[in-house]
Amino acid sequence: MSLDILKQGAEGRLYLGEFKGESCLIKERFVKKYRHPELDTQITRQRMKAEAKAAGRCLAAGIRAPRILHSDLNQHKLYMEYFGQAKTAKQFIQETVASKGDLSESILMELCSRIGSTIGQMHSNNIIHGDLTTSNILINPKDTDYEVVFIDFGLSHYNQASEDKGVDLYVLERALLSTHSEQPYLFDAILKAYSKDSGKDQEAVMIKFEEVRARGRKRTMIG
Repeated sequence: MSLDILKQGAEGRLYLGEFKGESCLIKERFVKKYRHPELDTQITRQRMKAEAKAAGRCLAAGIRAPRILHSDLNQHKLYMEYFGQAKTAKQFIQETVASKGDLSESILMELCSRIGSTIGQMHSNNIIHGDLTTSNILINPKDTDYEVVFIDFGLSHYNQASEDKGVDLYVLERALLSTHSEQPYLFDAILKAYSKDSGKDQEAVMIKFEEVRARGRKRTMIG
C-alpha cells in the first residue's frame, strides 16, 4: 500500500495512513548509517517505546497527546492519532503575530497560560518531555475553541528529579528565544502558569531551573 508522505525530517518520515479503518499518522524512524547497526536498532526501539509510554501516561493523567494505535518495532513505525486540522504552536504564534496586530499579545498570553499549565501537569506526574519546543506542541481546533496537544515524546522519560524538570523548562526557554525572539513575554507567561500547576515540587524545580539557566549562560559567555 502506498502512503502519502506528510513531512520528512532529520529523524524520520511522517505518513498519512490507516490502522483498522481509522485514519492515522505513521511515524517511521530512519536507520542512522553512522551508528553501528545493533546500537542504532537499540536506540530506535528505546525512543519508540519512550514515545508510546509517555503518550499513554499523558492520556492517563488527562493531558492531551496522540493515542498510540500500534507500534511496529521491527519496521520502526508508530501508528498514532492524526490531528488533521491542527497546526503547530510555532505556526499559530507566527500567524497570530502577523494577522492580529494589537490583539496578538492577549491571544498568545492565553495560549502560553494553557501551555504552562499543561507542562506543570506533566511534571507533577513526573513526565519529562525532553524536547519542548513550539514545533512539538499542536493547536487543535475544537468548535469555537482549541486544545493544546503535546507530541514527539521520543526523548521523554519518567523521573521525579527536579533537575530533569528544570532542564525541560530550560530547553523550552532556549527554543522560544531562538524561534520567537520578538515575543519575549511568551516564556514568562508559560512559567507563571506552570508555577500554579506543577505540584508540590514547584519550588525545588524553579531552584533547579535557575541553576540550569545559570550554567547555560556561563557556557554561552565562555563559548
